[in-house]
Amino acid sequence: MIRVAMLSFWHVHARDYKRQALEHPDTQIVAAWDEEPDRGRQQAQELGVPFYENLAELLAQDDIDAVIVDTPTNMHRDVMIAAAQAGKHIFTEKVIATTLHECNEIIAAVEQAGVKLTVSLPRMNAGYTQAIRSVMQQQQLGQATEVRVRLSHNGAVPTSENTQGWLPAHFFNAEQCGGGAMIDLGCHPMYLTRLFLGMPESVSASYGYVTGREVEDNAVVTLRYPNGAVGIVEAGFVNRFSPFSIEAHGTEGSLFFGTPVDTLLIRSTRSGTPGGDKWHTVATLPEDLPGAFQQWVGHIQQGTTATENIQTAIELTVLMEAANLSAHSNQAVQLASLKQ
Repeated sequence: MIRVAMLSFWHVHARDYKRQALEHPDTQIVAAWDEEPDRGRQQAQELGVPFYENLAELLAQDDIDAVIVDTPTNMHRDVMIAAAQAGKHIFTEKVIATTLHECNEIIAAVEQAGVKLTVSLPRMNAGYTQAIRSVMQQQQLGQATEVRVRLSHNGAVPTSENTQGWLPAHFFNAEQCGGGAMIDLGCHPMYLTRLFLGMPESVSASYGYVTGREVEDNAVVTLRYPNGAVGIVEAGFVNRFSPFSIEAHGTEGSLFFGTPVDTLLIRSTRSGTPGGDKWHTVATLPEDLPGAFQQWVGHIQQGTTATENIQTAIELTVLMEAANLSAHSNQAVQLASLKQ
């Protein structure tokens, strides 16, 4: 049995990871800590586990094997380095950190300690992602020219129940979050675009402030590639009915998913690829891969490393740092310019 401590309930997905830890047959929640003690005590009481006001004291406990990190993003570096140095395996909400430099410090601590790290990147494991990735790898659309991925919701839009929207107020705190819609919800379209096209050479970002918060609630990022391809990443907190959607284009064909239904459509002139003179509906998608939490447990048990997950998460941090720098400077940012 892997004995797990919950480190903060700040993020909205903390309840999801709590549920996964409770439901998994090989994990058990045994302790909790929170940078807001009242919130942490309440959660610990509901779980029936000890609450630690001092993080160092919790990490010193021999009967804790691993931690789930849901702290504010600006605390990730200190919390995860401390956890790694204490020999605790780490499952964390994205992003790893707001800068490549801090991300590299975390990864170095994890590698030195030999603990197992997995980052929650759930759409990496979806069946539609596997199908589209295969199409792109086999160049079934010809030479890739554009990928566009959009994910948006209405979390910042006022409702009769909540005049500030349903997202927690701290999701609009620039210091804690390191940004707004892009670094939170935009992570998913960002790592998918990177998965389908690879890493770009530069990033350009445009952020909008529809509801007047200190972080963006409407954002578009463009990824530029040496071969002329472009990636378009869109995210927002101000769109009530905007569907999650993926489109990919190449010199010989195109594909669409989620516009608005979860159906994969493809059309291509490439020999052996469905479509031709009309759109083809892919009848069956691959099964979803095991979720990130399940993978993390497996890595702990088997002594393996989440190599692709970690590399994707590092590159996600790179892209998010570059996007923030671009939006604030109003100019393109070369990835090679970021501090290691």
